[in-house]
Amino acid sequence: MKNNIYTLCYAGILGAVCAFLLTATAQFTYPYKQANASAEKVSNILAILKVPVEADADSRRLIEIFKTNVFEEEKGDLMIYSYRPAGQAGVEAVAFPFSGPGLWGPIKGFLALESDLKTIRGISFYEQEETPGLGGEIGSDWFQSQFAGKSIVNQSGKAGITITKSRDKAGQNQVDAITGATMTCDKVEDMLNNAIKTIVEKQD
Repeated sequence: MKNNIYTLCYAGILGAVCAFLLTATAQFTYPYKQANASAEKVSNILAILKVPVEADADSRRLIEIFKTNVFEEEKGDLMIYSYRPAGQAGVEAVAFPFSGPGLWGPIKGFLALESDLKTIRGISFYEQEETPGLGGEIGSDWFQSQFAGKSIVNQSGKAGITITKSRDKAGQNQVDAITGATMTCDKVEDMLNNAIKTIVEKQD
């Protein structure tokens, strides 16, 4: 009986100590996690806007470059990141966040447009949980790079992007789909078009 009480007390004390240590560690590392998350976000925005960054730039330098060259503006529920190179007049490019449900989890990214607000400068998916080798290819360079130079409107002026399996990718707003990842491509197309719709509405 005494042994059982001792075991229970020991287990309870050990559990309390472990819980305390885990809580203390989480609180101690929280600011660092926040700083890393902020630097990661800034890095993605700078990259998609093609803001020149030194190869060895650390987190502090990335944030400095961001604050010097990128200006944030909130229009309703849309956050706009405008790239205005230091010492130059006018906006060179703008970036918009987009997000939506993927096949296995949320997908988040940034869409950057040239100053005409129609031509795509670039696109990035910085958070996704799609199947590696299939839907996960949305994070690959070959998939993302094909958006550059495309338009968010088609020949008739209708806003939207089409991710298609067609061999003919001549359309100014068409890009190649990922083989075997139809559902992921459909979801990406939907979330991009929702974002594009909002962008076009904010221009009116």
